[in-house]
Parts: sequence; structure tokens; C-alpha cells
Amino acid sequence: MADTSVNYKCPSCSAPLAYTPGSGNRIKCEFCESEFSVEEIEKFYDAKEEAAVQAQDVKDAKIEKKTFEMEAAGGAWEAEEIAILKAMTCSSCGAEIVCDNNTMATECVYCGNPTMVPGRYERQLRPDMVIPFNTTKEDAKRAFAAYHRGKWLLPSNFASQSRIEAIQGMYVPYWLFDETVEARGTFSATKSRYYTDGDYDVTETDHYKVLRTGVMQFNNVPVDGSEKMDDKWMESIEPFDYTKMVPFTTAYMAGFLADKYDVDAEKAYPFAQERVYQSADGVLQCTLDGYDSCSTDSLKVEQIAGRQQYAMAPVWILTTKYQNKPYTFIMNGQTGKLVGELPVDENKAKMYMGIGALITLPITYFIFKWIVLILAEAMMD
Repeated sequence: MADTSVNYKCPSCSAPLAYTPGSGNRIKCEFCESEFSVEEIEKFYDAKEEAAVQAQDVKDAKIEKKTFEMEAAGGAWEAEEIAILKAMTCSSCGAEIVCDNNTMATECVYCGNPTMVPGRYERQLRPDMVIPFNTTKEDAKRAFAAYHRGKWLLPSNFASQSRIEAIQGMYVPYWLFDETVEARGTFSATKSRYYTDGDYDVTETDHYKVLRTGVMQFNNVPVDGSEKMDDKWMESIEPFDYTKMVPFTTAYMAGFLADKYDVDAEKAYPFAQERVYQSADGVLQCTLDGYDSCSTDSLKVEQIAGRQQYAMAPVWILTTKYQNKPYTFIMNGQTGKLVGELPVDENKAKMYMGIGALITLPITYFIFKWIVLILAEAMMD
């Protein structure tokens, strides 16, 4: 038998509740139009969560007992069945919901009711902060339409033949690192001056070795805590406005998918270190005023103090299909920045390359002819 899930229902009419992006800390029932604060809904949820966790504890005890009995009888549970998948009963329609061990919030595929997985916030590390959704599903659709508009190499029939398969809002786990560091770098720099001496144009270049040191602080250096999400795409939709973060409460999860981290802070920290290193290099180079060029010879960055936070960041995941091939796009659920990969019309690409060659060929010919004439005149002199 599956465990019982937990969901948000309107205290007034028992209709499903979901957080509305951009509504601050208010949740409005779409059926009876009653409004509640996030804090009020959280109190209702806490009572249901406690009851569901107690029921789950009883269920877990029964599973452990049965596992022991099977092992004693020479049998065994499949490890993947226990560790990877978990079944729950939707508290709204009674259907069975199957999710993995990382799922914290989902929705029933039968009735669409927002569903919370009991105990996933207390038994695992509870997020410290959350960035609420500020953009809606309709915003994601408009952003997608604007994203592919005007792309020269896009197939002409993409807009008419592609169709959106799914748009899903999801909270992605993030590690945020605060770092105070002391950076010490040595740089090679140059200064050049130009003048004419008789028939010659002269360039004089002076070379310098420059030392720079400084103490600097970096706040909220983000590292994606999910192996499922493409790190490059997640970096592409940055930055998030971390001043809009609020203390975590499960009410913001209602109506959205949410996974807990599967990349812990220890594994995530080296990526934060690399971002701090690159940023520290840039900060020190910005102090090299008055030089024409500079390059880094060596850089040492030492941590003085630091801390970490576990946060949830909002993302819209949009999937479309064109000529039976799926294309995925990711949008920042706070700022609306969207990234993704579009199909390329090979015939258009060849045509534009041909046009480019036709345009540049005469220019290249005249430049070459001009150089030959100059060299000929120089030799005659």
C-alpha cells in the first residue's frame, strides 16, 4: 500500500491551492476567491505533514519487518525498488503517485492536484531560503515566441509546425556560498607610445611587472545542486536577484515540481571556488589603470571566512517538438531570461554562406589588388 501524500487545500472550500507567481506572500483560491497568507497556509500544512510523517513511520517499520522476514527466508528486496522509487496515494483523488527519492513536490497526473511528499524537508536538509516564482506559464509562452522570432537560420515553418509539449515550473536546488578572500596576483603589463621618425613609424613598448593584493567579499556565489539540470544552461539564465529571497516555507512549493539536492555542498564547493578565483582575478586586473595591456602571471586566493546556504530557485522548463524531435528551453522563473537550442535550416545556412562569399569576394579582390599596387610602387622607388 502506498503512503499518503500531503497537499494544500483551501480551508474554505477544500479546492486545490497553488502559489501564484508574483503575488508576494498571498495565496488566492481560484474557486472561492478566498485569500490566505503564506504563513497561514503553512500552519495548515504543518498539521497534515505531522500526521503524514507518523503514518509513513508506521509504513517504514512494516517494510523493514518484511525485508527482514524475506531475508530470513532466503529472499531479498531489489535495492533499486526501495532506494529509487516511492509510491504515494493522492489525498485528493486516491490515485497512486510514483516519484524518486529526490522529489519533494510534484502533482497528481490524474487530477492535477499539487502534492507534497511528506517528510522530505525534515528528514533531508531543509532549504534555508527560496526565491519565489515571479513569472507565470503565460510569460514563459511569450518568452519562447520572442526567443525564436527573427532568427535567420530557423526553418521557416518552425513557428507553425512546432508545438509546445509541456511547460512545467520547477524549484531547482542551489548552493549559495559567501566568501571573504585575500587575493594576491602578479601581472605582466605594457605601455606603448607611437611616433614618426623621418620616414619611419616607431612604436616603443615598455614592459612592467605589477603586484596587486586585496581583500574582497563575494556573496551568494551560486552552484546548481541538481545533477539532472544542465549546469551550462543554469549558468546561462543567471543571475537571480538574491535580494528577493525569503525564508523557506513549503507554501511556495504548491503547484510546482521541486527536487532536493543530489550534489551536496562538499561536491559543489570547488565550482564556487573556481568562480571566486576568476572573479578575484578580474577585480585585481580592474585596478591596473594606465596600462595598454595586462595578463595574469600568477594568482593566489585564500579564504578568510565563508558560509553556505541551501536555496531553491524558480525555473520554467519548456519542451517543444519539431519534426518529431524534442527541443528543451529553460527560463529563469524570476527574471524571465530564457535559453535553449533551436533547429537550423541547412539550406538557409548554405544560402547565407554563398551570399557572404559573393559579397566578400570582390572586396577581397580589390584589397589584394591595392596591396599589389603599393608593393609595385615601393619597388620602383
